[in-house]
Amino acid sequence: MIYARTPLTPEIREAVALTWGVTGEGERLHGGEESAAYRLGGHVVRVGPARRTPAESEWCHAVARYAAAGLPEAVAPLPADGGRTVVVVAGRPVSCWPYVEGDWPDSDVPAQREAGARLLARLHRSLAGLRPGPRPVPAFQESGLYGDPPRDAAELDDPDLDRWLAAFHAGHPTRHPLHGDYYTGNTLARDGRIVAVLDWDETFVGAPELELAAAALEWGDDLAGPSEEFVAAYHDEGGTAARLDEESLAQLVRHKLRREYAYFHQAARSGVRHDEEDVAYHRARVELFHRLRP
Repeated sequence: MIYARTPLTPEIREAVALTWGVTGEGERLHGGEESAAYRLGGHVVRVGPARRTPAESEWCHAVARYAAAGLPEAVAPLPADGGRTVVVVAGRPVSCWPYVEGDWPDSDVPAQREAGARLLARLHRSLAGLRPGPRPVPAFQESGLYGDPPRDAAELDDPDLDRWLAAFHAGHPTRHPLHGDYYTGNTLARDGRIVAVLDWDETFVGAPELELAAAALEWGDDLAGPSEEFVAAYHDEGGTAARLDEESLAQLVRHKLRREYAYFHQAARSGVRHDEEDVAYHRARVELFHRLRP
C-alpha cells in the first residue's frame, strides 16, 4: 500500500503552533494514503492533499465532532479560534487531533471482528440524528451509488448493478452520515478493546446498509466476501441498517469494489507506482467483483 509522503514543513509547524499552541519534533505515524499524520506529543497533526478544500474538511470534521459527543471512541479534531478546525498551509488543509495510544485491531481475531461490528452499530446510532447540509464536494464513494454509471470505472460497466442500486435506494430511504471508510486501519485497539475511530475524510450521508456491507468485507476475509459474523454482531448491537438478504449484501459490496477499482487507477494516473503486491491485490478484488455477481 502506498502512503502519503507529505512532509511536516516549518511553515506547517509554525501554523500549528500559532493556531493550536502545539509544538514538537513530529513523529510520522503509520498509514494515510492521502493525508500524512504526525504525532507531536499528545497531539496529531494531519496534513491533507492539496485537492481537498477547507470547506470539505470542515464539513467532515463537523460530523466527527457530533459523533464524539455521543460516542467515546469517536476521535474529533480540536477547534481553534472561532470554532474552525482547519488552517490552510501551502494549499493543504491542516488539522490537529488528540493522540490516542493503540494499534490496528486484527480482524482475523473473532473477538476483535465482533468488537468492530458492535462499534460500527453504535457509531451509526450516534450519527442517526444528524442532518448536516449538503457535502461541499461529493465523496468518492457516492459516484455510481444511485444508479448513474460511474465514468471512472467503465471497464467494470454493469447495467444490472446500476439498476439494482437505483431500486435499492428507492426502497431504503434511511439516510444519515456514515464514517465512509470504516476498516481496521481507521480504528485503534488497546488491551483487546477498540478505543478509537479515526480519519473522517470520507464521511458522507448515505444508507447505513452501504457501510455495513463494506465493513463486513473489510473486517472479514477481504478476498472471499463479506463476513456473516460481522453482520450478525452489528444487528445484535442495534445498528441502524436494515437486514440484508444475500443478494443485497453482495451488490453493495460490488459497489465498493467498483469504487476501489476507480481509486486504484486514479492513483496510477496521478503518478503512484503500485508494487507487485498492490497489483496482485487489485486483481483479486476485481475478480471478487465478478464472482459476487448474483
